[in-house]
Amino acid sequence: MPESASASTPVSAPALVLFQRDDCHLCDLALDVLAAARAPAFESVFVDGDDALEARYGARVPVLRDARRGAELDWPFDAGAVRRFLAE
Repeated sequence: MPESASASTPVSAPALVLFQRDDCHLCDLALDVLAAARAPAFESVFVDGDDALEARYGARVPVLRDARRGAELDWPFDAGAVRRFLAE
């Protein structure tokens, strides 16, 4: 029987983060592109209401960030661009 994770077992956060806004049609398109690219699991972070995130990403959303490398892919991007970004 497989062992289940306990509360003391650290769970790593996804390396990919999609910064987005509420009611953002470009962000909805970005989600479709990530699905088409078969991107691995990612965390959606909404910048609304967070002054620091709004200052950094507010005018740029959607932005895909690879937290391991610190690299960011700004919109517009297509499935091919996402695959290339992930392969770097």
